[in-house]
Amino acid sequence: MLYPSIDKLLTVIDSKYSLVTVAAKRARNMQEHAKKGMNHYVSQKYVGKALEEINGGVLKVTSGQEQE
Repeated sequence: MLYPSIDKLLTVIDSKYSLVTVAAKRARNMQEHAKKGMNHYVSQKYVGKALEEINGGVLKVTSGQEQE
């Protein structure tokens, strides 16, 4: 099962397209620079870690632009 769930993630970011875009960009960033946004992750893969950061409030989308 996906953690965090898609329902919880859609309460943080209102569209699936934005969610995928932000998660993919952050996953690439983590892979290239190995920066951690949180102390502990449940997921082993970068996309899962990015989704956990979105759920935890580390990543946010404001006015159509991605921010860290």
